[in-house]
Amino acid sequence: MDDGRVNGGHMDGRTGGGRSRIAVAGASGLIGGALARSLTADGHRVVRLVRRAPEGADEVRWDPENGQVDAAGLEGCDAVVNLAGAGVGDRRWTDAYKTRIRSSRVHGTTALAEAVAAMERPPRVFVNGSAMGYYGETTGDRPVDESAPPGEGFLPGLCVEWEAAAAPAQEAGVRTVFPRTGLVVARGGGAWGRLFPLFRAGLGGRLGDGSQYWSFVALHDEVAAIRHLMDRDDLSGPFNLTAPRPVTNREVTVAMGRVLHRPAPFAVPAPVLRAVLGEMAGDVLGSARVLPARLLESGFRFAFPEIDGAIRAAL
Repeated sequence: MDDGRVNGGHMDGRTGGGRSRIAVAGASGLIGGALARSLTADGHRVVRLVRRAPEGADEVRWDPENGQVDAAGLEGCDAVVNLAGAGVGDRRWTDAYKTRIRSSRVHGTTALAEAVAAMERPPRVFVNGSAMGYYGETTGDRPVDESAPPGEGFLPGLCVEWEAAAAPAQEAGVRTVFPRTGLVVARGGGAWGRLFPLFRAGLGGRLGDGSQYWSFVALHDEVAAIRHLMDRDDLSGPFNLTAPRPVTNREVTVAMGRVLHRPAPFAVPAPVLRAVLGEMAGDVLGSARVLPARLLESGFRFAFPEIDGAIRAAL
């Protein structure tokens, strides 16, 4: 189930047989790839946005850093999903890399939103990725939902700009949704993609004092939630894509050891993390207790609401 494959989608598409033509930016990434596989499995036609020359009718050329997209290739799409962006956890945050993180999201979103707004037949929905980083690193043990204001720092500022860049689509009357994704539990990437090998080797352990909240989401539920937001014409705006019961890093450590049947005796002190990760250490040591209030109110049900189940699903 680690591929995030979710069946049962029912978008009313413009293509024959009730199937949809859906453009996905970021289809080579962890979430975008899982979403594309899920949609394809249900018979939808996925159009991938690529940075190279297109190799077929199911690819559209774009250059997110420079804000360019072949808008003609998006005509006829029932939905446009933007999950593209340079990896936040891929490397140390130098000034140059922070610029790349920002430009890949803000400029890319602006280009897609403007293209969507200019289409003769715009899509029913524009899904523009965001992140729980919107709320910052210091919510502590205080739960926050979509009504909370943005936090302070690089990630909150980035998320605010990222979401604001979708304004052209919104102003053109296209339903726009912002999935604010938590820490995705999956083997293929993200934070857990690094944790699984460590714990399997018996080298896992808590980070810092372990009291910081990690708002997780199983990859399966992430994909199912995005499809839920795509399908429902009455849903727009921000939605937290996090499981309903966030857990502390200490609880994550215990759960990983329990599910993988490996001891987790080690701990990485906060000063060491800061020395190794630099500014990004704040994202690891910070605490964000994020709740999916609007998603639950919309009737969405998580298949893996507890951390043990999410870990087992990834395996």
